[in-house]
Amino acid sequence: MPKITIAVDGYSSTGKSTVAKQLADWLDYVYVDTGAMYRAVTLYAMRNNMIANEQVATQKLIAALPNIQLQFKKNKAGKAEIHLNGENVEKHIRHLEVSEYVSPVATISEVRKKLVEQQQQMGKGMGVVMDGRDIGTVVFPEAELKIFMTASAETRALRRYNELIERGDTVTYTDVLENVQERDHIDTTREDSPLRKAKDAIEIDNSEMNLEDQFHTILQLAKDRIAGRV
Repeated sequence: MPKITIAVDGYSSTGKSTVAKQLADWLDYVYVDTGAMYRAVTLYAMRNNMIANEQVATQKLIAALPNIQLQFKKNKAGKAEIHLNGENVEKHIRHLEVSEYVSPVATISEVRKKLVEQQQQMGKGMGVVMDGRDIGTVVFPEAELKIFMTASAETRALRRYNELIERGDTVTYTDVLENVQERDHIDTTREDSPLRKAKDAIEIDNSEMNLEDQFHTILQLAKDRIAGRV
C-alpha cells in the first residue's frame, strides 16, 4: 500500500495528539508530536532562567538553540516520548506552567525555523502522521490528507482541566479556560506561521464527539485517501 503524509492541525486541547497517535499506530506510520517539541524548548528556557516576570528572554533563547537536542524515543509500551538533551521530559512538559509559556516561545521565528526543519526531516520519505498548528500550511503543505480540529474553548478547557486533575495537579477550571483562550489568541495572531485552516483541510468539530467516534471518522478519511493513491 502507498504511504501518505497526514497533517493534523487545530486549536489546543482538541485531541490532536490522541487521534494522531491512534492513526499512526493503526497505519504503522511514524508519529511526530510537534507540540511536544515546542513544549520541550519551553521547558529548557524555564530551567535556564530564560523566562521571568512573564517574559521570554528571546535573544538568550535564540543563542541557546544549538544546545537544545530533541529526540523521540519509544518507551516499553511502544509509545514515542520526547527527550530533551538525553532526558525523558514527557511528563514535565505537560504541566500547566509549561502550557502558559509555550505559545510565546512558539512565536519566535528562529525557534520555529529550527523545529520545522527537524519536523520535515523526521517525516521525509515515509508514511507520517504529524500534529501541530502549522503542519498543513508550513511543514507539509503538500500533505495528502489535512485535518483541522476544533471545539469550543469551554469544551477544550474542561477536557484539559479533567486531565490535569486526574494527574494530580492543583488547578482551577477558570485558570485552564483563561490559558486556552490566551493560547488561541497568541496562536492565531502571531506573525510567523499563525494557526489557520489550510484551504484543502477537512474541518472536524469534535465538541460532541467521543474519542472512538473521532478516531473512526478520521481513520475513514485516511483510508479513503490512501485508496485513492492505489
